Amino acid sequence: MFEHLPNEKWRQFSFTNSDALQKKYMVSNMGRIASFTTNFKKDGTLLKGSAIEGYRIIRLKVKDSYTHFLLHRAVGELFLKKPKANEKFIIHLNHNKKDNRAENLKWATQEEVIEHNKNNPRVKAARKKLLQRTSELKKGLKLTLAQVKDIKKMLANPKRKLTYKQLAEKYGVSEMAITRIKRGENWGHVKV
Repeated sequence: MFEHLPNEKWRQFSFTNSDALQKKYMVSNMGRIASFTTNFKKDGTLLKGSAIEGYRIIRLKVKDSYTHFLLHRAVGELFLKKPKANEKFIIHLNHNKKDNRAENLKWATQEEVIEHNKNNPRVKAARKKLLQRTSELKKGLKLTLAQVKDIKKMLANPKRKLTYKQLAEKYGVSEMAITRIKRGENWGHVKV
């Protein structure tokens, strides 16, 4: 037996082939899960589960195969208002994947999930780190994407008047850099 939290409500959770199991499962509006055999109040045991990418997951062996479910989805299915047809995702309002309380969950469309994640502190930090890394990499470049496109257009023109040496001087690079752009060794991913 375990201690219940204030205002905690429990509901039985069923899933595919759950009737083949010896134990039954209850999920609370506070984001907890417990198993029991006959009487939830007498022999209920809290389960921890594990985490995948921060989401709490419960894995069970049913007959000869394994099944699993995400705890926040179970809480959402049991305690949240039924979703509309296009609301297939559950978001954590405070962006904390470990906080599976019903009041912190909401059914959402894919567009709402994308919009919600724009304000996620972890996403913002990752985006900032990526921008810093990209700007550090660009510091070593002598040419911009627009300049490379111009060079490639000029090199592709059979009537061009500028030599490789003149192009190199114009853009502040070596003749070899112009040759490598022509061959596709440098900036080969840029298409004109």
